Amino acid sequence: MDKISIIVPCYNEQESLPLFYEEFNRATASMKDEVEFELIFVDDGSKDATMEEVYKLKNLDSRVFYVSFSRNFGKEAAIYAGLKSATGDYVALMDADLQDPPALLPEMYSYVKNGEYDSVATRRVTRKGEPPIRSFFARMFYKIMNNISQTDMVDGARDYRLMSRKFVDALLDMSEYNRFSKGLFGWVGFKTKWLEFENVERIAGETKWSFWGLFRYSLEGIVAFSTFPLTISSFFGIIGFILSVLFMTYIVIKRLILGDPVAGWASTVTIVLMIGSIQLLCIGILGMYLSKTYLETKKRPIYIVSKTNIDD
Repeated sequence: MDKISIIVPCYNEQESLPLFYEEFNRATASMKDEVEFELIFVDDGSKDATMEEVYKLKNLDSRVFYVSFSRNFGKEAAIYAGLKSATGDYVALMDADLQDPPALLPEMYSYVKNGEYDSVATRRVTRKGEPPIRSFFARMFYKIMNNISQTDMVDGARDYRLMSRKFVDALLDMSEYNRFSKGLFGWVGFKTKWLEFENVERIAGETKWSFWGLFRYSLEGIVAFSTFPLTISSFFGIIGFILSVLFMTYIVIKRLILGDPVAGWASTVTIVLMIGSIQLLCIGILGMYLSKTYLETKKRPIYIVSKTNIDD
């Protein structure tokens, strides 16, 4: 029998876990004769009773395993911890809030089982229930990334996917500290089948992603998979230099030929402020890349485990 490891990152999901477990069993009942499952819940430093719910599931089902962090390290760290802990021939990554329908698992398995695909990924074709402003910026992010990066990122892509062991091993070979999984999935390549589904709202609880959090996450992705912002900063520098030369030439000609003294305090201040703003922007972009390099060179662990039963 093939073995599928199900990785479920959790952060304050005490209300969702019982519902997720029930729906997962219902959706995978038809696969029990050909597939063995292991459920790996990765608790990302939850502040509610998430781990208590995991303990209950563990007492009910020997297939349940858990990794609990010492604090909140973020979803990317939870994904990496789950991938390292998974022992299955295939590995699936999905959220506990049932926005990733477990009912798709049988179809996903059928595509990777025959060896035609190394990964089956999912994408939302609608964003029903999501704030319009968030949907707009999400679509803009994917358009920008596909224009400035060589890594393929599909609009509406979810982290929900089923991967072969070869695919997972390739991801684990990249042990970088600053992780952006959506980019890593595309960067490793391999043949991927995309399944489309309509957006599903959370079954319980509230989203942990604020607009500001998503914006910061998008910047992480841009810095991790594109050097285009550095090119833009160089472009601003060149344009600023050309404009300054033209403006100085204009001032000299106006003074020597026309005899018109240079006047205009407001225009001078405006130019200074414009050039200063461009310089600060370029320094900020450079600082983002330097900060990522700085964090990588520290070689700090991506996460710290507080409790786990994986060894057992």
